[in-house]
Amino acid sequence: MGKSRRYAGVAESGRGGGESRATVLVAAAANLGVAAAKAVGGIVSGSSAMLSEAAHSVADTVTEVMLLTALTRSSRTPDEEHPLGYSSERYVWALLASVATFFGGAVFSVYDGVQALIHGGQTVDPLVSYVVLGCAFVMEAVSLVRGLRQVQGEAARLERPVGRHLRRTPDTTVKAVVVEDSAALIGIGLAAGGLVADQVTGQGVWDGIASLLIGVLLTCVAWNLGRSNASLLIGRSVSHQMRVEVRAELLALPHIEDVLELVTLIRGPDDVLIAAKIDLRDRSSAGEIEEGCTEAERVLRGRFPAIRHVYLDPTPGGPDPLPEPA
Repeated sequence: MGKSRRYAGVAESGRGGGESRATVLVAAAANLGVAAAKAVGGIVSGSSAMLSEAAHSVADTVTEVMLLTALTRSSRTPDEEHPLGYSSERYVWALLASVATFFGGAVFSVYDGVQALIHGGQTVDPLVSYVVLGCAFVMEAVSLVRGLRQVQGEAARLERPVGRHLRRTPDTTVKAVVVEDSAALIGIGLAAGGLVADQVTGQGVWDGIASLLIGVLLTCVAWNLGRSNASLLIGRSVSHQMRVEVRAELLALPHIEDVLELVTLIRGPDDVLIAAKIDLRDRSSAGEIEEGCTEAERVLRGRFPAIRHVYLDPTPGGPDPLPEPA
């Protein structure tokens, strides 16, 4: 795969808006069904860990609704008040989704676990919980496989390891699905482990411990996703390799002598802004300067389809002029 293909996906993701929406819809449907099943199982069995897992799935469902909102609102076309478009709005909603994960899942799980430890567990019928957890595991696994396939496809196009791509991708909607579904499977394992330990030892303390561990797990998930979205909201540059490639493309143009300053900004998975101060050849005419800037924009957009905005500032290079004598 050539370099032009390798870095064309952007900002490190690729152009998969429709694919991302389908991935989030699958996750939302799975989590909604799982949340209802876990809630019934938790009420019937009296398991704190099951109720914590129900809260976990409710938080995930709310998260997916917010992610769908993010995808819809960020795809609006630019207008007079927002000339660069709404791409960055997806990170606002995704950040709110991570907050919902914390307060809707982590806080409830910790509280319920503490209550179980103080007052003791009251597990009545663990068989119901095992059945519900088994069904939930299957549904969460289906959703996770869908998300992983998208991530693997994007990573393959960019020729990078899946783990590194998941950490760096600006498509935080898909990242949220994969991370939350992975956490859901771990949470199911913790809840099942708490039920087993409770049955073996006859002490309800294990159910409460499982609930606390689920709360800690959700706190880690919320922190990870919140930090990723905050970084993109603040303004994150594209990868070092893509910056090198952009600079090289500009320097390859006939009228550009040097790139004095290069600023790149990820505004969305398929929305990158490029701003550069360029030193043009001294003998270039006004027409050649105009032609050179137009050609630079055309070349960059052709090489990197995610680049939507290119701003070039012709600036004289060389040493700073000496100050005039007083």
